[in-house]
Amino acid sequence: MPLRTALTEKLGISRPILLAPMDLIADARLVRAVSDAGGFGILGGGYGNRTWLAQEAAKLEGLPVPFGIGFITWSLAKQPDLLDVALAARPAAIMLSFGDPARFAPAIKQAGSLLICQVQDEAMAEQAIAAGANILVAQGTEAGGHGASRTTLDIVPAIVDLAAGRVPVAAAGGLADGRGLAAMLMLGVDGVLLGTRFYASREANGADEAKRRICAAKAGETVRGILFDLSRNNVWPAPFTGRCLVNDHARRWMGREVELLQQVENVSADYVKARTEGNFDIAAVIAGEAVGLIHDVAPAAEIVARIVDEAEQILQGRRNSSAVFAKQ
Repeated sequence: MPLRTALTEKLGISRPILLAPMDLIADARLVRAVSDAGGFGILGGGYGNRTWLAQEAAKLEGLPVPFGIGFITWSLAKQPDLLDVALAARPAAIMLSFGDPARFAPAIKQAGSLLICQVQDEAMAEQAIAAGANILVAQGTEAGGHGASRTTLDIVPAIVDLAAGRVPVAAAGGLADGRGLAAMLMLGVDGVLLGTRFYASREANGADEAKRRICAAKAGETVRGILFDLSRNNVWPAPFTGRCLVNDHARRWMGREVELLQQVENVSADYVKARTEGNFDIAAVIAGEAVGLIHDVAPAAEIVARIVDEAEQILQGRRNSSAVFAKQ
């Protein structure tokens, strides 16, 4: 029972799993591993480090499998020429998140790439479709990194109903195994976009200690707010806040955000030092609520295969969805 959907057909892939374009974590190596496994790897263009983007995008030129490149839309607007750097690698799609995609849609389409837009409510979805989005990603608040306040179980069916077959929809937020994929398919989506599960992969461009902490974390050990944005002196526009693992720094400042803001100069200096040194008692490990489902650092290809195999078994009725799954 191959999991062929409107999403796999649109992207020319064999498995309905997309790699979230995690800033710097989703580098060319991880993108290739996910795409080679039949999913759709998306390079993490993030805030737009020109040197890094050019270097990693060049590694993907001529890749025989489809891949994409993703940006934070409002940050790309500060360096719009970075889109040309991305399009030079001839990605199958450009993914835009957090901002109006209309400014960039014409160039993306003219280059022959598809436009994927991540959205957090119906108004954003309508804006994206009006701009020419080919695929929507409905992101719930359970997701790691930045997002809004609506849960995956709330936002996903709402966006599926709004899209009404006009464009494929993928789900994101708190998903890391075959149960999540099967559940989202039953809600009407055409695939899933995963970040935290791929952060804890061998190919991810992240620190080993960060990956270890993701695997060790229990359900409920993440927090959403403006703590790490304040700490690095880079507060996002409303309504977007960030989710990360709870650590000593978060425990110290949760509920004391006003005091943190008053001391932001000193706190920010300590935070930058901690990131440089890989001190994750202070620096954030950006991860979503799916951490409780993640127990190993596995090859990306194995992660893709596990998730799809589990989902297929559930959908075929060979495995009860309430059964205890092997640790991942």
